Amino acid sequence: MSLVRCFSTLGCPDLSLDEALDLARRYQLAAIEVRALGGSLDLPTYLSDTYGTPAAFAGRLVESEVRVVAFDASLRLVGGTITEREQLAALAPWAEAAGIRWLRVFDGGKLADAAELAEAAETLRWWRELRARSGWQVDVMVETHDALLTRAAIGRFVAAFPETALLWDAHHTWRKGGEAPAETWRAIRNAVVHVHVKDSIAVPSARHPFTYVFPGASDFPMAPLLAELRADRFVGPVSLEWEKVWHPYLGTLDEALAAAATRNWW
Repeated sequence: MSLVRCFSTLGCPDLSLDEALDLARRYQLAAIEVRALGGSLDLPTYLSDTYGTPAAFAGRLVESEVRVVAFDASLRLVGGTITEREQLAALAPWAEAAGIRWLRVFDGGKLADAAELAEAAETLRWWRELRARSGWQVDVMVETHDALLTRAAIGRFVAAFPETALLWDAHHTWRKGGEAPAETWRAIRNAVVHVHVKDSIAVPSARHPFTYVFPGASDFPMAPLLAELRADRFVGPVSLEWEKVWHPYLGTLDEALAAAATRNWW
């Protein structure tokens, strides 16, 4: 087995599920992760309006050679809201019916200190109690997005919650945390089930002190990262998170995938 190349539908928010699956198939990708569909970030409502029931949605995926490996929710373990919890709870039955293993949530916070870890513990306790009552197999994976930008911070989180899976945003620990992805990976690999990748240049954009560019157009060290993942026989998703929803200056996901293919980026 080998790692699973995929993309997030954050990069193609206006596509339907069928269109997103077709896009992945055209680029010979094995999977997608779902954040937006049909112009909506409200996945439970979109899925209900489109498929009616979780069982009908699951039936559609049975027919597809491209898998859905995750649903991406907005809940933050630190600083999260009741509405975000409700949205996660509403999304879980759809994932459960379709055998989707993971629901993405964010770390939140800024420091990963004792106070923030305590708040994260309370949020995780709420989720685990709900999961147990509901008899769900689907579980959360926590994206390294806000406080978890270095291997030291991630290490504190993993020590506090060793049973919690991570979605590692390799770009963020590189660009924001200043760490070589290969070094970060060696420190956190046992907790990681999913990896986000992208590329950027050190030029400010509207939202960040950097600007996203097509894969391989800058110096994100993708080749060394892939070598580490393959050496460790990582078999989880390595997903291009093309943040078109949040950054309108970006080209299309189709163009980004074409650039990655042309440059043999992954």
